[in-house]
Amino acid sequence: MGRRLNIVFLATIAIAAMLQSSSAQTAYVVGDALGWVIPPGPAAYPTWAANKTFRVGDTLVFNFRNGAHDVARVTRANFDACNATSPLLLLSNSPANVPLNETGDHYFLCAIPGHCSAGQKLAINVSGAASSPAPRPSTPAPQPPSPAPLPSTPAPQPSSPAPQPTTPPPASTPQPSAPAPAPQAGSPSPISAPAPAPTRSAITYTVLETLGWTIPSSGSSAYQTWANGKTFMVGDILVFNYVTGTHDVAEVTREAYQPCNTSNLLSNFTTGPTRITLRSPGEHFYICTFPGHCTAGQKLAINVTGSSTATPPSSTTAPQSPTTPSSSPPTGDNTATPPTPGNSATSLGVAGLSATFLSFIVAFFM
Repeated sequence: MGRRLNIVFLATIAIAAMLQSSSAQTAYVVGDALGWVIPPGPAAYPTWAANKTFRVGDTLVFNFRNGAHDVARVTRANFDACNATSPLLLLSNSPANVPLNETGDHYFLCAIPGHCSAGQKLAINVSGAASSPAPRPSTPAPQPPSPAPLPSTPAPQPSSPAPQPTTPPPASTPQPSAPAPAPQAGSPSPISAPAPAPTRSAITYTVLETLGWTIPSSGSSAYQTWANGKTFMVGDILVFNYVTGTHDVAEVTREAYQPCNTSNLLSNFTTGPTRITLRSPGEHFYICTFPGHCTAGQKLAINVTGSSTATPPSSTTAPQSPTTPSSSPPTGDNTATPPTPGNSATSLGVAGLSATFLSFIVAFFM
């Protein structure tokens, strides 16, 4: 019986070690929802990597549109010069999974001309594999000392009560006997003035936040998902962050928005970042006029309601709350693919296999 228990114990330790080793391996999706694209600024990928610890055994996942980008691993000198002529590794199919098999600095860039110089490059440092946590001590922690015993003798009580004052308290001031006059039947009840409606200052919205105005890796759903749930009002500001010369912002009609028609633009901005003040209510449609960018999902449709500053209500009308548009902003005609999950750390577990293996061992020896 003791021998069987020892074998079960050793099998359990082996499975625990296997689980520890598997959980230490992490898959990082480069850029998270942004994916592997020309970023809105050169700091996008360095910022993404800054707070992460890459270890041997982890994996980098590059999501991009096939034919539009690729992934090349290069030396430090070629990374600084954006030179992709002699890559150490070149992957052209998405998603590109790059296992991190050695420690040190690793350099990646897009080999498509002009993409690296526009900021599509990533440098990371890989450290050794994560070590197992130190075992817990078998000796239990000492217990705190017992509290001091309470005294058994109660505190002495006073032998005689305190003398009461002989002078009676003064009589309270008599209340007037006449009742307050009742309100007349014809008199109106006083109505308190309603509280003024809260005012809302103009809000500055950065389109797609830190991801900026670029070709989204998940299609047009990225921008429409960002716009859903927001209330755009007259006076608010849209900020489009992008690298000048790689994108632009054009406002178009609804008819031109669906087929990505750039022949009759309502307005066109070519210098990033572009700030657009929303000056009229109704639907507004924005696209990038660079060839292929709008059809790849770089388009945004929003609905603008009334002024962001509420008008004080009259004394007879209850304040109205801002009206939220009942319909979602229209989307493009291209088929949107599901966005990449924002969480870049995907654990690789084998808990189910390990539990089955342990059950077989226990059943065999018992």
